[in-house]
Amino acid sequence: MTEGNITSQPPEEGKPRWQPLSAIDRRILGVLAEKAKTTPDNYPLSANAICTGCNQKSNRAPVMQLEVDDVEEAVDRLRQLGALGMVEGYGRVTKYRHYLYEWLGVDKVELAVVAELLLRGSQTEGELRGRAARMEPIADLGALRPVLESLKAKGLVIPLNRPGRGHVVTHALYEPREFERVKKEYGSIAPVEKAPATPSGERSQPASAPVGVSTRESAPSPSAQQPTQQARVSETAEREIAELRTQLAQLRSDFDELCQRQDQTEQELRDLKDALGA
Repeated sequence: MTEGNITSQPPEEGKPRWQPLSAIDRRILGVLAEKAKTTPDNYPLSANAICTGCNQKSNRAPVMQLEVDDVEEAVDRLRQLGALGMVEGYGRVTKYRHYLYEWLGVDKVELAVVAELLLRGSQTEGELRGRAARMEPIADLGALRPVLESLKAKGLVIPLNRPGRGHVVTHALYEPREFERVKKEYGSIAPVEKAPATPSGERSQPASAPVGVSTRESAPSPSAQQPTQQARVSETAEREIAELRTQLAQLRSDFDELCQRQDQTEQELRDLKDALGA
């Protein structure tokens, strides 16, 4: 498929120009990046196709109800910022493509991760891996984490809590007030302690043996055993919860893919009608 005539040029290579964007602008860029990777035969996209992609119910949070006029206003803004370009040569239908590799200064896998964050917002590492892997291969969390570290170094990804199980990250393209709300939402998240702590913050210790009684002969009391047992139960529960979250993220990814295939079929029909002037 030929890409027609590009009527605006991408930013200069090596000079990222990204900046905070409105929710609609972020959704449009996320959709363009997603469709370029998952349905390349239907890319670039018309304003109608972008609108459909923005409003689809799968793999979107929050779900939006945009009109084509909203999309056309937004793409004009994004063209002025150099984030996307208009492509001619498709008959009467004008189409658009993104310039996010240059605008953000990212590679293919990094763009998949950022695009998923633009489409859904804040996510755990496990959720993000499962969802971004439909755009680019990301085998596991071990493959995702170096990508996240690179994006953090570029200022494009921001952690919302401490590393570890349940680590949540988000993108840096929020407008300031919106980002403050996001930080407040996740500000209380903290890793679960693996053993109870005293009010002073020190780990609780087993009680000392009574004076005159050999510690070698004395059996640990039930109260001394309890913290260790609680720690083991807590660790096992955390591991099982992490596994369940990974499985749930994969199920969601599979469901999203099925929904996306349905959306793709519907969009192909719309594009065919546009091409025929129906």
